[in-house]
Amino acid sequence: MDTNARSAGGRPLRGDCGNCFGLCCAALPFTASADFAVTKKAGEPCRNLDDGFRCGIHTRLRQSGFPGCTVYDCFGAGQQVSQITFGGTDWRQAPESAASMFAVFPVVRQLHELLWYLDEALTLAPARPLYGGLRELLTQTEELTLLGPEDLAGLDMGAHRERVNALLLRTSELVRSGRGKRGRKDRRGADLIGARLRGADLRGASLRGAYLIAADLTGADLRDADLIGADLRDADLSGADLTGAFFLTQPQLNAARGDAAARLPTALERPAHWS
Repeated sequence: MDTNARSAGGRPLRGDCGNCFGLCCAALPFTASADFAVTKKAGEPCRNLDDGFRCGIHTRLRQSGFPGCTVYDCFGAGQQVSQITFGGTDWRQAPESAASMFAVFPVVRQLHELLWYLDEALTLAPARPLYGGLRELLTQTEELTLLGPEDLAGLDMGAHRERVNALLLRTSELVRSGRGKRGRKDRRGADLIGARLRGADLRGASLRGAYLIAADLTGADLRDADLIGADLRDADLSGADLTGAFFLTQPQLNAARGDAAARLPTALERPAHWS
């Protein structure tokens, strides 16, 4: 695990497979595609999951047709559900808990992703006027992760995400305003699939939810850009400068392409598959 990985309330917000019951390999569905070699239903254990809840082909996932697994991270939800919500009793030992555990895992994963964003927002100096509200939402979100299985399954995630997102949006505006007119460049939800953005000046831009699939961002300047929810699958970030880019997650980076020359935020790791 990256020693720079963000944490909230003392818990790491990165997956710890050694303390998880293979939840992402059992709870989540996937469809045969360029990302997965086979189709698997939600709640159906992956055929590669061994008796110790480890992936039997972990070292050769890409070669075996499962690159989608290599770009996934649960933000620490796996070990939270396994060890806290269900007290360390796995779904094989207690098969009657499997359905509940699999239903709760995606909910806690969403909560942990929100913790990642809120924790990062509290490190952004321009957002200081919002720190009180951010801390309050961080505490509320942490408390939600400690609910029991039944309460978690019935949680109105849409409403909670809306409250968090409203404050994250205000955070973004404050951070990007330091870039002047550039910081007001708004490309939220933009269709930039395959876009030629080599060397583009995107400093302080809002790329929230933008579709950057297979975009050429070679050498692009993304300093202080808001990348929350941006789809970076197969985007080329070789030589790009992401210093100070915020609300960027490890799964987003893992889904992109890049090289040793790309400059990244300190809380994130350079993906192993980058050249």
